Amino acid sequence: MIVRGGRAIYGESVGILVLDTKFPRIPGDIGNATTFDFPVRYQVVPGATPEQIVAAPDRARALLPSFIEAATGLERDGVRAITTTCGFLTVVQDEIAEAVSVPVITSSLFLVPLLRRMLGPKRTIGVVTADAHSLSDAHLRAAGIEPGWRLLVRGMQSSPSFGTILGTDNDTDHALDVDQARRDVVAACQAMQADAPDLGAVLFECTNLQPYATAVQAATGLPVFGIYHVVNLLHSAVVSPGFTHGYL
Repeated sequence: MIVRGGRAIYGESVGILVLDTKFPRIPGDIGNATTFDFPVRYQVVPGATPEQIVAAPDRARALLPSFIEAATGLERDGVRAITTTCGFLTVVQDEIAEAVSVPVITSSLFLVPLLRRMLGPKRTIGVVTADAHSLSDAHLRAAGIEPGWRLLVRGMQSSPSFGTILGTDNDTDHALDVDQARRDVVAACQAMQADAPDLGAVLFECTNLQPYATAVQAATGLPVFGIYHVVNLLHSAVVSPGFTHGYL
């Protein structure tokens, strides 16, 4: 067997564009490498803070050159697919995808059309987002979500436990109360279920919510989707499993 080189590092299947943050990335968070069973490669985009990206769709577009530079750098480093740590980046999906030759999925929101097919058009999909006031029609349309779909959106913007993630607090230690955050996320999802008895699934737009999926599922009994599934989808597509351990 002959293999060819040309790079300094190898073995990282998915590249992840990371917002410029300082809050803790606990296991389950896309920004914690132990979340995944395979190596991933991170690239921080300088200046792309949550306050910038979540504020309005045009903020992400203003930083598009930085995102493209980071994405092309990841491709040069050998990743086979790319995603991001912020679901609000749907608005620059096409531009980033066109700038590289590997598959790109910028947000878990792109799963919503699939979930709608899975559940049928008459069931509600619950979307939990970092800030419901900032998740605009432009973000949803960019993900292929059409007006009139049964979508219920809840935001974590009023939760004090998420202040460090959203950049709305002044804690220089960037402390995160994990237990309180878990309770707040569960409460948000239970409230959605109470408001929509036909709720068929929960989708985490915010990539920082995945650590609480187990608690949400236990409390609601619903399927919970998020960026974790996107990353695993990308990895399994670009590094096909060999099935060498199977048997008949």
